Parts: sequence; C-alpha cells; structure tokens
Amino acid sequence: MTQSTATIVGVDDTDSRERGMCTTYLAARLAERIEAAGGGVRRQLLVRLNPAVPHKTRGNAALALHADVDPDLALELVREELTGLAIADDPRTSPGTVVADVEPAAVPEDVAAFARGAMREFHDLADAINLIERHGWEHEGFGGGKTEASGEPSADDAVGRGRIGALAAVGAWRAFDDWTSEHIAYREFDRCGTPREVDVDSVFEAADFGYPTVWDTVDRAEGEAVCVPNAPGPILYGIRGDDPDACRAVAHRIDAEPVERTATFLTNQGADAHLAPGEIGSLRDGAGYRIEGIVASKPETRRGGHVFFELAGPEGPGDGPSDSETNDSPTVDCAAFEPTKRFRDRVRALRSGDRITACGEHTDGTLKLEKFAVRELVETERVNPTCPECDRSMSSAGRTQGYRCRDCGTEAERKREQPIDRELEEGWYEVPPCARRHVAKPLVRGGFDADVHPER
Repeated sequence: MTQSTATIVGVDDTDSRERGMCTTYLAARLAERIEAAGGGVRRQLLVRLNPAVPHKTRGNAALALHADVDPDLALELVREELTGLAIADDPRTSPGTVVADVEPAAVPEDVAAFARGAMREFHDLADAINLIERHGWEHEGFGGGKTEASGEPSADDAVGRGRIGALAAVGAWRAFDDWTSEHIAYREFDRCGTPREVDVDSVFEAADFGYPTVWDTVDRAEGEAVCVPNAPGPILYGIRGDDPDACRAVAHRIDAEPVERTATFLTNQGADAHLAPGEIGSLRDGAGYRIEGIVASKPETRRGGHVFFELAGPEGPGDGPSDSETNDSPTVDCAAFEPTKRFRDRVRALRSGDRITACGEHTDGTLKLEKFAVRELVETERVNPTCPECDRSMSSAGRTQGYRCRDCGTEAERKREQPIDRELEEGWYEVPPCARRHVAKPLVRGGFDADVHPER
C-alpha cells in the first residue's frame, strides 16, 4: 500500500481536432492507475473553461482528480499516461499537468479566482506557472515533442499551455458551486476513427426515461442523438444530467457497440458559469454576458440563414415597451446563427420595443445568442385611423395635418393603437439541444427568474 495524501491532479489539452483523443479518457485511465497503485480517487471533475479561448481544441475541458495518493507518484503516473496518449505532436495541442498537495476545499483563494477567471477571461501561461510555483506545486508541460518540467516559465508559450487549464481545474472545486454530472462510455480504443455503432432508437427511449433529470441526450425536433459525438476519439456517448445515478441508468438502456470502460464526472457543464452581468457599450470580445436591453431593430435574416437584430441599452428615451426610440442608447448586434435552427424563429418573432435579457458570447462586436428572456412585449402598434363612416383606413393629410378619409372627408388628429397578436410569451427561450454549448444552462434545470420554454 502506497503512502497517501490529499492530492489534486489537474490535466488539460491532450487531444487534437483532427486526430481525436480526449482528456476525459486520459483522466479515466489515470484514476484506474492511481487505484491500482494503492491510492484512492474520491472525485473526478470535468471543468469546462471559456469557450471563446482561441487555443482550445474542441470543448475546452480540463480535468481534475481528487485523490488520496503521494504527489510524486501521481506526477509519475500522469507523466506516463500523457506520454502514451496525448497528441503532443499536433501544433495546436499543448498538454500540461499540475499536481497539488492540498485538500480541494482548502485550495488557496488566488487559485480559485484563477479558475473563475478562466471561465470568462484569457490567462497567460507565465501567470499560471508563477501561481503554481508560488504554492510550491509540481507541474509539467508537453508540446511539439518537447517536455518542460517545473522551473522557469518557458519563452515558448506553446509548450505546456495546458497548465493553464490544469491549474483552473485544480481550483474549480472551490471556485464553483453548481455541479452537474456526465457519465461517459468509451469505445474499445482500436475502434477510434471508425463509425460508431449506437442504436439511435434506444437512445431516444432512454432519453424519454431519464428526462428531465437527464437532459440534452437527444434533440427530438431534429431527430439527433446529441449525446453521441461526431469527432474522432474514444468517447462512445456522454449522458448529462443533475444526478449521476440517473445518468448511469440512462446509459444502461442504450444499445451500442462494446464499451471498454466508463467514468462518471462531476462537471460545471450546464451551469452558465461563463456568463457575467454586462452593459451594452462596455462588452469585451471573448467573454460571455447576460445583458438587459430594448430591441431596436426588426430582426433580419441574412445570407446563410443567420438572424440579426440590434439591442439598445435599457436607459434609452421613452422608457416604455411601445416606444422604440432608442437611438440615443448604445447598441450591440445580436445574432442567432443558422446552427441554432428553430431558435431563430423565436428571435424573428421579436419586435422593436420589446424588453429582453440576452445571453451569449460577445465576439467581433456581436452577441452570439444562447438564450433570451422576454421581459415585456410590445402589445400594440400605431396604425392610421379608421374612418367611422366607411370603415376604411384614412390617409395622411400632410405633415402635421393629421389624417383624412379621401372618400368621406372625415378627419382624425393622430394614429390609433391597435392590438398585436404575438407568437412569443414572457419568459425564457433557448437554443435547441443540438446547438447547446457545453457550458450553457438548459432551461429544464430550473432556477430561472421567469417562466421557461424548454427545448427538447
């Protein structure tokens, strides 16, 4: 039996967009190695970080194992697994590990703050290494066929960049308080790169069994099993939900090719931890926001099927839902892109003057919508008055001259308010499961500040 101590092993950036692999698979194997060596693994974390980071491979996930194992042994084991599995010769892949001899709940506050910042900001490798070494933790970086062990920060920022995510994973347990679950089934490794054999009907039946505790397993409207990835790699399927036992029960009902191993992770997926309160006119690129505003233009469908509209700040003149005169307020373009499918119809149903809360990532001056809440709808529109004699619409009599019926000669001073039939109701709307980002919180999870209209 090896001597054990509280240790957190963080690892990140081991996969490749073109060649597959998956950091969760490496973490699952590492957990088995630690237990085989006489240690214990209390918890496995899958930590999603800022989805706007340009260096990410796919889902920008880092992993942490909360283990009872000697730190030196942990570093030796993770080094062996990284050397054997990480796609370190891909120029976009830059694996790194951090081994911290600390209880997860006792992680220093500066490391927890680093983890929170990794959800909404961009961190530098040098800053991560300085923080790691301030606390005396071991770390190692790999990349481009190179290895850089603990020591001075490398001048080559590409070597071991995964230490940024690995450190964030070390601090995640103290940094975040909303945790969900994902149960992952892995293929036999020599099948990687071949088409996955999963019975889609069984996936839909399992999804119905687990919903709403288990969510985003399928997209019913699109007929898509979203839990089955398309990218190369060892994951056969991943089942997400609020309860780990429920996730495992859903997985048990899926008929598929042989499963090599499984692992259940606690994760910050589906928690909206990437969203921060923001104000129109003060939004930074590469960050996620939740902003309040007034729709300032009619939604427009552009080439490619993308839908855009302008959102103005809530402090615009006229402070009322029927007043669309928001030109004095700063505005931001909001977009529902084609992959969000039927969500675009919700966006098209907005009208100038509607008050909403919009959520999404701000990139290149545009807020990429993930969900929005209707706070107040425009219920009427101003139309030309109707002639009381012939029931026809009057025409303008000229600037400041009011309106006149050309047939009857009757007159009216101003336009009238007419009720509008609206397709939207007040409350939250979201992109469908097929377009959901890992970090975005599904409406079915609850905890929102208005009625919800979940997508299934």
